[in-house]
Amino acid sequence: MKNLRLLIVTAALFAVAFSASAQSKLASVDMKKVFNSYYKTKMAQAAIDKDKTDLTKEIKDMSDALNKARADYKQILDQANDQAISADERDKRKQAAADKMKQLQDSKNAIDQFERQAQVTLSEQSQRMRENLLGEIKAAVSVQAKAAGFTLIIDSAAETANATTAVIYSNGENDLTDAVLKQLNVNAPISTTAAPVANTPSSLLSTNTSSGINFR
Repeated sequence: MKNLRLLIVTAALFAVAFSASAQSKLASVDMKKVFNSYYKTKMAQAAIDKDKTDLTKEIKDMSDALNKARADYKQILDQANDQAISADERDKRKQAAADKMKQLQDSKNAIDQFERQAQVTLSEQSQRMRENLLGEIKAAVSVQAKAAGFTLIIDSAAETANATTAVIYSNGENDLTDAVLKQLNVNAPISTTAAPVANTPSSLLSTNTSSGINFR
C-alpha cells in the first residue's frame, strides 16, 4: 500500500510537470547530495552519534553492574547449598538468594526499559532534526527557484516505488544543486565542510523512522 501511494504520488508529480511544461520553467535539485553536504546535517549527525555513544556507555555500565550482581547471587546460592553449615543458616541464605534473584530481575527489567526508551528518544531526535533540516533546505531551494524564475523544481535523486530513478534523463542545464549548497553553507565552519555525511544506519538521511539502533 505504501509503495502504491508513492507510485501514485510520483506519477501525479510528473503528470503535472509534463502538462505544465509549456508554460512552466523547470529545474532540478539533487536533494540527497544537498542533505548530505549541508554542514548542519553533519553537526546534527555528530550530536546524535555522541548521544548514542553516551547512552551506550550508560547501558554498558548498568549491564556490568548486573553481571556483578549475578556473580554475587551465584555465590550466595552456592553458600545456601553448603552442607557444612547448619540447616537454619542454609535456609537464611536461600532466602537471601531468593531476594537477590528478585533484585536481579528488577534490574534486568529496568535496563531493558531504559534501552527501549533510549532507542525511542534517539529515533525521535533523529526524525525531528531531519525534518528541521529538510525545512531549511526546501526554503533555500525556494529562494534559488524564485530568483531564477523557475516555477517547478524536481528532485533529481528521487526514486520510484520500484527503486529506480524517477528522473530518467536530464542534461543538467537547470540544476540548482550547487547554488542551493552554496547558499546553505555560506556560514559553515571549515571543520564541517570537508566531506559529506556518510549514509550509516543511524544517518539522518534515512527515511525510516523506527529506531534501528542496537546498543548491545
